[in-house]
Amino acid sequence: MPDECFQHPRLAAIYDPLDPDRGDLDAYVDMAMEFEARRVLDIGCGTGVFALLLAQRGIDVVGVDPALASLDVARAKPGAERVRWIHGDATALPPLHRTDLATMTANAAQEITDPLAWQRTLRGVYAALRPGGLLAFETRDPSKRAWEQWNRDSSYRVTELPGVGAVESWVELTENNGPLVTFRWTFVFAADGEVLTSDSTLRFRERDEIEAELLSQGYEVREVRDAPDRPGREFVFLAQRPGPTP
Repeated sequence: MPDECFQHPRLAAIYDPLDPDRGDLDAYVDMAMEFEARRVLDIGCGTGVFALLLAQRGIDVVGVDPALASLDVARAKPGAERVRWIHGDATALPPLHRTDLATMTANAAQEITDPLAWQRTLRGVYAALRPGGLLAFETRDPSKRAWEQWNRDSSYRVTELPGVGAVESWVELTENNGPLVTFRWTFVFAADGEVLTSDSTLRFRERDEIEAELLSQGYEVREVRDAPDRPGREFVFLAQRPGPTP
């Protein structure tokens, strides 16, 4: 089930203005250009920021997300008619077959915490890729212990949003259970005092674990890159469905 920050209409509506700097997506736009992708599958597309960046460049994009409120935000944006939006996930995609590049940006890959769901996701993407097509996704390096910065003192802020008013927000770690790390975002709306929370769990996978899983699902690990926005703290995987590239 999607986190409340993605599926609650009030939180989905402020997701973009609370995090307006999406420079992390630049590397994925560059990948699409690098590999001359004509068809892209954006898994966990959320409010559609990345999908629309690609569509503006004339790329045929399919955006998939299980959070309907986030898709509603995406569909209301200028240029949204250029993207095919699908409510769901990569485990049950309609026939696509000819995808050049599939992506899971930000925390999308780590939010798939169940091992079976992760395997089914990889299989679903594999089926959507053309022979020679690529899957690109990022995941945080567990050794960097990113969760140690997830606390109120480090994250508290008040943001003034047009048409909404002031919103207080902060994140706090609630549980660290091996590879699973759970945290809670809190949002306080000054306009009416409403307090909303959103609990999230991420799975921190080791690099060799990810490589083994990709290989077991038929992929070839083409490359593991660094993340330009978090250098030295993330792995960016490029996995390929074997076959001739047109």
